[in-house]
Amino acid sequence: MKLIRDILVLCSGIVSALYLLNIGFGVAEFIPDNIPIFGNLDEAAATALLIICLAYFGVDIGHFLRRKGTDGKAEPKTHDIDVTK
Repeated sequence: MKLIRDILVLCSGIVSALYLLNIGFGVAEFIPDNIPIFGNLDEAAATALLIICLAYFGVDIGHFLRRKGTDGKAEPKTHDIDVTK
């Protein structure tokens, strides 16, 4: 069962990477890019799918998205909430 899941995740990652590389030169696009606001949603979905597939296989690219603290290390994700009654 795990082998089948691994193969499906790998195939999904390959398809999303090929879609992002635009090997069809824009001929095969789900949503045309010239539609305002919605034109890039298919690329965003393919990017999210590729990031999820990479994370499944242990490649964490999330550290590129985190803020750096003054010491150069990534800051922990915390939220300051002021609750007053």
